[in-house]
Amino acid sequence: MQVELRRGLPRVAGGDPWPPAGTVEVEGAPAAPATPAAPVAAPADTAPAADTVEVPLRRGLPRIEGGEPWPPAGTVRVAAPVAAAVPAAAADPAANAPAASEPADTSGTVEVPLRQGLPRVAGGEPWPPAGTARVAAPPATTPAAEPSAPAAATVAEDAVAKTAANAASHPAPDAASQQKQEAAPAPATAPAPGRKQVEGEPEGVDRQWLPWAIGALLLLAATIFGARWFVGTETGAGFIERYDGIQPLPDSAPVGFPAWLNWAHFFNMFLMALIVKTGLDVRREKRPDAYWQPKKGGKKISVTLWLHQVLDVAWVVLGVVFFVLLFATGQWMRIVPTSWDVFPNAVSAGLQYLSLDWPDENGWVYYNALQELSYFVTVFVAAPLAIASGFRMSGMWPASWKAVPVSWARAVHFPTMLYFVAFVAVHVFLVFTTGVRGNLNAMFAARDDATSWLGVALFLAAVAVTALGWWAARASVVAPLANATGKVSKR
Repeated sequence: MQVELRRGLPRVAGGDPWPPAGTVEVEGAPAAPATPAAPVAAPADTAPAADTVEVPLRRGLPRIEGGEPWPPAGTVRVAAPVAAAVPAAAADPAANAPAASEPADTSGTVEVPLRQGLPRVAGGEPWPPAGTARVAAPPATTPAAEPSAPAAATVAEDAVAKTAANAASHPAPDAASQQKQEAAPAPATAPAPGRKQVEGEPEGVDRQWLPWAIGALLLLAATIFGARWFVGTETGAGFIERYDGIQPLPDSAPVGFPAWLNWAHFFNMFLMALIVKTGLDVRREKRPDAYWQPKKGGKKISVTLWLHQVLDVAWVVLGVVFFVLLFATGQWMRIVPTSWDVFPNAVSAGLQYLSLDWPDENGWVYYNALQELSYFVTVFVAAPLAIASGFRMSGMWPASWKAVPVSWARAVHFPTMLYFVAFVAVHVFLVFTTGVRGNLNAMFAARDDATSWLGVALFLAAVAVTALGWWAARASVVAPLANATGKVSKR
């Protein structure tokens, strides 16, 4: 008889379902031998050929990763063994007893190969193991025992092949119990590896900074002990005596901080904080809350990126004004090295900081050599690199200018931002540890006074304004402002 093959999962990723579509020829078993004539005890004792038993489906592996085992939980009806037709006028009841107790004599069976599927574990053998199973089949010679086509197709399903074989030799309840015991481990073990991997990953990600932090602390401690040892030696003491860390200034160098420098310091503090904040937001946002597009049309960008670029433009304008006033008032001489002695003096100042025996501070009159070099690098090297790389990455860069690759801009822009963050952290630390009131009065109140609290008050006000700007630097707040310069939309 012809039985249609049931197609399952592909054996290779992206392949066709296996086995190929088609049918298989199943040979029927010979008819059961005729039993001696005997009266039938009761019509209910002999079941017709179409009788079936309901058995649970054996659930296998899920069809998709993390899904439920397949097929879904349920039952299926398969052909049950049936008694052979006997003449109505039976002679010997004793001869009928053995025949009724032997299903093989009353029903036909066929042997079908088990279809092997996917392995139950990675790298394992296909399941089930290679072999055959005997399932109930109708006798080929008697019309009474001929099953319907759907019943024949059902018994050929590999999902119930073993169950049907058991049902042919055991009572139906025992077969169902055995099937449940065989299928129970599969749903419990299949999803476990995926869950363990997902639950364990965040712990490793969160703790991966710990070795770096410990290493940095150990390196800092070793550097401090090394600097203190070197300064305590005759060579180190002689070097500090020769180079005290102070860079000589030209005679025409100005003294003190003008008011415009205080205002420039505040606006630089405010804009840098917001630029760093929006830059980090742009890097980590996956689905922006809103988009901005020019009124005349063009490429859409997120509102966060639009705000970042607006702040960049404001910072560039501030930088232009700062440069003009810096050279117009002679303040450049305080941060631009005028002698090669700046390098050994910078080393000397660094050794004094590391040895915890800090150099003399008098920021109102001069910077030490290390401060001078750091301000020079910040103003004349880091700031231009940040501007140039940011301009290359922005939509304002002309498409025809292909000499500078955008990959260079990405490789420069983020490290430059990290430099500014480190510079600000060290700058604030030194301000608070080398005379906080005198430093804040010079930076925010334009006065040389180590006792007044005016600079502290102005600094706290500047911090409050910066914190408010930090909170307001979000798409929901700046969307109306962005809409005034372009078109804001959700997509």
